[in-house]
Amino acid sequence: MDIEVELAQIIINEEVDQQVIVLRELSGQRAFPIVIGMPEILAIDRRLKGIALPRPLTHDLIEQVIEQMGGQVTKVVVNALREHTFFATIHIRQGQFDIEIDSRPSDAIAMAAGLRTPLYVAEEVFDQLGL
Repeated sequence: MDIEVELAQIIINEEVDQQVIVLRELSGQRAFPIVIGMPEILAIDRRLKGIALPRPLTHDLIEQVIEQMGGQVTKVVVNALREHTFFATIHIRQGQFDIEIDSRPSDAIAMAAGLRTPLYVAEEVFDQLGL
């Protein structure tokens, strides 16, 4: 079962390369951090703030490709935790087809941030974290 979450916090520390985002469930108190890189956190922050650039960056480009091919990102799911690494899927609806694309959580969350797409975490991920 997938639990809807929100991007509760973005922690940018320009002195180190490892940055932190915090996901928190909408209907409860459980929350956990994910460590990501500087380029990814800046992309998430920019997309949340709706800052447009003169040329599309990677997440903008992917979003445009999906839309031009008749698809719509319907949700993002952080669906696994293996050997201290989180995994995610981007769910796309294209006509009558549902497509799941494997993704790093940081890229999937950047997509969700820009599109205001729902974000979920699999219950088993919460379980593995002991939450």
